[in-house]
Amino acid sequence: MVCGGFACSKNALCALNVVYMTDVINASWWVMSNKTRDELERSFDCCGLFNLTTLYQQDSAFCTAICKSRSSTCQMCGEKFLKHSDEALKILGGVGLFFSFTEILGVWLAMRFRNQKDPRANPSAFL
Repeated sequence: MVCGGFACSKNALCALNVVYMTDVINASWWVMSNKTRDELERSFDCCGLFNLTTLYQQDSAFCTAICKSRSSTCQMCGEKFLKHSDEALKILGGVGLFFSFTEILGVWLAMRFRNQKDPRANPSAFL
């Protein structure tokens, strides 16, 4: 991907589409330990990842989230992770754009004031 100016950070964040994020979340879910999965399920109040795998039934059977005790169905953790990561990427995009614009302002200020003479300097001096 070619980046041009301040749009580089925005382009990089837009490249993370839902399909890519789904693949990353799915790959990392199966690498996690069972303890980490349980903690995530309890903190996000969800069960299982996506209903895309054959291990979904096993994943849902061992769920310890609060929503499991309230009703027989819980929201999938993958959906909540996608929503959460989408919000985080929007915030990161805003932060990236903020720093890009301040960098442009810094370049403009440097070009504007770089050739000014020092009023305290001796006018008869060569440099």
